Amino acid sequence: MTLALDIFRALADATRLRIMALLQSMELSVGELAQVLGQSQPRVSRHVKILCDAGLAERRKEGSWVFLALGDRALVAPVLAAFDSWAGRESDHWAVADAARLAAVRADRAAAANAWFEANAGEWDAIRSLHIAESEVEAAMKRVLGDATIGQLIDIGTGTGRMLELFAPQADHALGIDRSSEMLRLARAKLAERGLDRAELRQADLYALPLADGQAEAAILHHVLHFAQQPGAAIAEAARVLSAGGRLLIVDFAPHDREELRARDAHTRLGFSDEQMIGWFELAGLAPVQIETLEGGALTVKLWLGRKTGDLLKQVMAA
Repeated sequence: MTLALDIFRALADATRLRIMALLQSMELSVGELAQVLGQSQPRVSRHVKILCDAGLAERRKEGSWVFLALGDRALVAPVLAAFDSWAGRESDHWAVADAARLAAVRADRAAAANAWFEANAGEWDAIRSLHIAESEVEAAMKRVLGDATIGQLIDIGTGTGRMLELFAPQADHALGIDRSSEMLRLARAKLAERGLDRAELRQADLYALPLADGQAEAAILHHVLHFAQQPGAAIAEAARVLSAGGRLLIVDFAPHDREELRARDAHTRLGFSDEQMIGWFELAGLAPVQIETLEGGALTVKLWLGRKTGDLLKQVMAA
């Protein structure tokens, strides 16, 4: 009863109900919430604190920004179900106004993302020109993962959120993590444009994923591992969050000698051999399932798919 009282008290305010409805659509920063609600940030922050204290929302710090998301799904689901059952029973001018201002927030995010891409397009194109077309890589990934429904998906090092664009629609819940708050803001803008606002994004490190053991059914490391100082440790951490039978898909480069990528693009590793990858898989409790090679250009792209064989993982500090 105490939990129910806390929840009902937290919801006993029109502004907090509006906040819950907005967070049901997408994650928002405190500043964006204030913009949509037409209230001051301090006032919005007080409402947010009450919702967070009740477990209905949670804060996520990303650089100098603080984003708000819905709280634990098991706790929030009955509240959202009630909202949905009451929707449309009466006209709500606040909901109409909030939806219009939320569209403006999406437009602002899209404009910022477009400006960033225009400024950095040259660097991205330089890397892409060295290997097979990205569309062919993505097609191969779809073949490897298949089109069956995925429960919990985690995209590790999500960057601009492209993997979530591709695979979140077939997942019950999709989470993208990245260390860069700037990249997460870009991902939010892109996902909003594609109607994927409910894909969850968090700032986190690939060596300390924000999931419990065995919580995910699939994990993706797409062109991330060559930046890692400890690839084996990153693979072991991805394996930790997979359930028994869960799959890890790694997409990266075969060994190459393009030394300029170290200095120009901060590549720590110049590709990986099948032997290296299989060794890391075995140490992490993963059985290699499929390996694909995509040749074309100066760099060869590899796909390695592993499946978790059990719950016990060996500790690895691979160099």
